[in-house]
Amino acid sequence: MAVALSKTQRSGLLFAFLGIFAFSLSLPFTKLALKSFDPFFTAFARPVIAAVIAIPLMMIAKVPMLPRNLWKPTAFTAAGAVFGWPILIALALQRTTSAHVSVIAAVMPLVTAIIAVIKHKKHPGLSFWVASSLGTVLLVAFSITRGGGTNADLKTDLLIIGAVIASSYCYVEGAALTSHMPGWQVISWVVVVSLPIALPAAAFVYAQTNADYSFHGDALFGLLAIGLSSMYLGFFAWYRGLRDFGVAHGSQVQQLQAIMTLGWSALLLGETVTLTMALSAIGIVLCVLWALSNVNRVK
Repeated sequence: MAVALSKTQRSGLLFAFLGIFAFSLSLPFTKLALKSFDPFFTAFARPVIAAVIAIPLMMIAKVPMLPRNLWKPTAFTAAGAVFGWPILIALALQRTTSAHVSVIAAVMPLVTAIIAVIKHKKHPGLSFWVASSLGTVLLVAFSITRGGGTNADLKTDLLIIGAVIASSYCYVEGAALTSHMPGWQVISWVVVVSLPIALPAAAFVYAQTNADYSFHGDALFGLLAIGLSSMYLGFFAWYRGLRDFGVAHGSQVQQLQAIMTLGWSALLLGETVTLTMALSAIGIVLCVLWALSNVNRVK
């Protein structure tokens, strides 16, 4: 049964989709960056690149200083978005394929919804959880059909699980901050407060490791892309979407990320799309629509 969405919810759904569209490029671009850069450098450089845009933008908009009571949640958001996910996922990608990462990362929408329910004490209802769980199962199956069930070990899987928890937590924490400021200001402050750590760390790691890697133009492009899109611009839309649509339901849009990533991989890297992948993708879309149909039934 279709559920009518309010104007704010429709806007939130659109922004959440735009955020996921930007994030869908994260894994292939990170994989490109690792051709020429150390995984720790790619992680620390992301917020530095984002800050190059964030600081002038904040100055032009005359953004007020961050209130003292928001420093703690902003720091927690930065811990997950700036350091936790980028470092752990880059280390995992150095050990395995993006296809295998997507198998375990498929549980991220469900983990995000669980953390949101615990934090905000709102319960979407049984049908939401059934749809979300079924979508997660299909996501895993979808990823395995891409060859993601091999070429990894326990340490790699633990890195991915840690990255998923860090990312899910920063989504929930960052979305809560949008009740105090616009989403673009949230992510701007996140990258700015991380600079005292990220900037010297990036310089140190680069000095220690740059001799070990050969330069590739597409690797530099990948690094700049994850810094500008995945680390910054994508969060503009994503945090706005989670605020307006609700974190639990908005996070389910993220199930579409694997499909988009596959599309980018086929377009940019020449990967083949099989019938099984296409059928799994259709099932995932239906599960997302099912989960979103319960948006106005939250208790």
